[in-house]
Amino acid sequence: MNAQARTAVKHAAVKKLRSTGAIPAVIYGRLAPPQNLELNSREFGDAIATHASENILMDVTVKGDARPQRLALVQEIQHHPLSGHILHVDFHEVSPDEKVTIQVPVETTGESAGVKNGGVLGHVMHRLKVHALPKDLPEVILVDVTALEIGKAIHISDIAAPAGCEILGNKELTVIAVTAPLTEAQETAAAGVAGEVAAQPEMIKEKKEDGKEVAVASKDGDKKSDKKADEKKPAEKKK
Repeated sequence: MNAQARTAVKHAAVKKLRSTGAIPAVIYGRLAPPQNLELNSREFGDAIATHASENILMDVTVKGDARPQRLALVQEIQHHPLSGHILHVDFHEVSPDEKVTIQVPVETTGESAGVKNGGVLGHVMHRLKVHALPKDLPEVILVDVTALEIGKAIHISDIAAPAGCEILGNKELTVIAVTAPLTEAQETAAAGVAGEVAAQPEMIKEKKEDGKEVAVASKDGDKKSDKKADEKKPAEKKK
C-alpha cells in the first residue's frame, strides 16, 4: 500500500482531503512514534476488496520517508454510517518476528443438523483472540457446524487453531450453539409478559410546593392526582 505523510490534521483540512479522493490514516506501534498518513481511496478500496475481513497485513510504503517500508496490520477502518465510505484507517506497525494478538471474526460452514430439525443456530462469540506471528494471522476462523445438534454447543476448546496460531480465552466459553425453537405455549407466555410490562403505568416524579418529590402513576389521557395528606386539615375551633 502506497502512502504519503499527511499535514492536514484539522477538521476542515481533513474534510477537504477526503474530497480529493484521499483517505486520512495513521500508523503507530512501538517501533516508531505515530505518524499521520494519507492513502489513495481507490487503491486502498481495491486492496481490501479481495479479503474476507478487514484483518489485513500490508507492506506500507511511505513516499519520501526516512523509513519508507513498514509492515503493518490494518487495525481499524472507520466507515461513514450512511454511505459506507471509508473515513479513516488505523495501521498498527508490527515486527515480522514478533507475535501479536488480534481479534479474528468467526464464521460457520455447513448446515447444522440441529437447524435441519427446527433448531436455531446462535453465535455467542463473533470474534476470538488469536496470538501469532504476523505472517500466520488468519483473516477469519471457520467453524464447521454440520454435526451440531439441538442443545449442543461448540466451545473454544473444540476449535482447532490455524497453523502457527494460538486461540486465547477460557476454553469452556461457548462460541456457537443450537437451541430448540420456542413452543407455542412459550411464545404465548413471552407475549403475555411483554404485554404486562407494556401495560404498567409510567411513574413520574413531580416536585411539590414543599420541595419534596412524589411518584405519580400516569397513563395516556389520564389526569394526575396527588393531593398531599396534610391538605385535609380539621377545621379550627372557634375561640
